[in-house]
Amino acid sequence: MVPSPAGLEIGPLDLGARVDEALRVQAVAFGLSEEEVGIRRYIVQRHMTCPGARALGAFTADGALAGFVYGMPNDRAHWWSTVVEPYLRATGTDGWLDRAFVITELHVHPGFQGHGVGRALITRITDAATEPRSILSAIDTESPARALYRSLGYVDLARQVRFPSAGLPYAVMGAPLPLLRR
Repeated sequence: MVPSPAGLEIGPLDLGARVDEALRVQAVAFGLSEEEVGIRRYIVQRHMTCPGARALGAFTADGALAGFVYGMPNDRAHWWSTVVEPYLRATGTDGWLDRAFVITELHVHPGFQGHGVGRALITRITDAATEPRSILSAIDTESPARALYRSLGYVDLARQVRFPSAGLPYAVMGAPLPLLRR
């Protein structure tokens, strides 16, 4: 494990084994209902079987999970890619779907936000990527998460992206790897 901001340790996370703990962090950080958590449990477990999928956690001294990130090499056949591809094609940026590492989820418990934990998680997971770029989606509003992504070199590739069942529009963002450092 590697030391991180806020007195946490960043290291590999067996997300399949700790999915419920990770989803509790996500539920608090992102405001998910119990029904949404149940749906995401299935999605996370399925994602972790994809080739190249990996996860990192931010752990407290007693081993509790304070934040996590996971991602995988993009595959145009995956659901997320099929949803965002028309939006990216419309902006002439659909080439970003090829040879990209997707940040699928990044969440930090609110009690640990604002201390560089999210930055440490996303930079460490992308530093291990063999792909030349990273892509992700984030709620399309000015938020601390979007400011973090911009500070790392992510730019908007498409905005007002609508995912089925999501109430709010998203932005798809991309950055060359390695990510920018302060």
